[in-house]
Amino acid sequence: MQSVRALVLVLPGGTDHSYRPFSPRQPSALRMYPFTWSIRARFGRSVVVRQVRYRVYGWNGEQDSPMPYARAALDEIAGAHPGVPIVLIGHSMGGRVGALLAADPRVTGLLALAPWWQHADWRAIRDGVRVVAIHGTADERTYPRRTEKGVRELRDRGVDATFVPIPDGDHAMLDHISVWQRAALDFVGRTLRDVRRGGPPSAGQDETFAPADATTSSRCSVRKTS
Repeated sequence: MQSVRALVLVLPGGTDHSYRPFSPRQPSALRMYPFTWSIRARFGRSVVVRQVRYRVYGWNGEQDSPMPYARAALDEIAGAHPGVPIVLIGHSMGGRVGALLAADPRVTGLLALAPWWQHADWRAIRDGVRVVAIHGTADERTYPRRTEKGVRELRDRGVDATFVPIPDGDHAMLDHISVWQRAALDFVGRTLRDVRRGGPPSAGQDETFAPADATTSSRCSVRKTS
């Protein structure tokens, strides 16, 4: 029987203020199912994947409404598979949830897709977590420059952090679909390679994601901005 070598929590987005009950059929949840399904299909039983459901749709200020449910999901999956590395894949508000969860020592990686990092949330990410943040340059709902700033700050702190811009990419990830999807598969795949090698590579190694159809001036590095 193949052993479980990695755990993945998929964190859907939401909105700033809303007490509408979270539905597994709402767009923010639906757009994450292809990530969940493709990871299961690619890696089989070596990876356990869970897509998190919150109670309500909004963040709701200092209530941090999604966090108790995300933390409970983290505790549950870690309790069922103790000692197995956990990676997070979060879109928009899910990227914010992921940054706060990444303070937990059981978390080893965070893939943030167009993250809503509202109040320098990246500063919650602990040292030792590998971070890849991908953001479309045409996103007007969350801010690619803020994401880039966060990644730069993480790198300055010594974190293995990568910013990947997607030229003309929008917030909903309905464009450049293969790029967004491949990012998740590559991220989980690298986690499995790290497990086989006995630990994560040091910051700055080449084995990071770069989109095949996104032209950037620097592979897998933080771009200069004014």
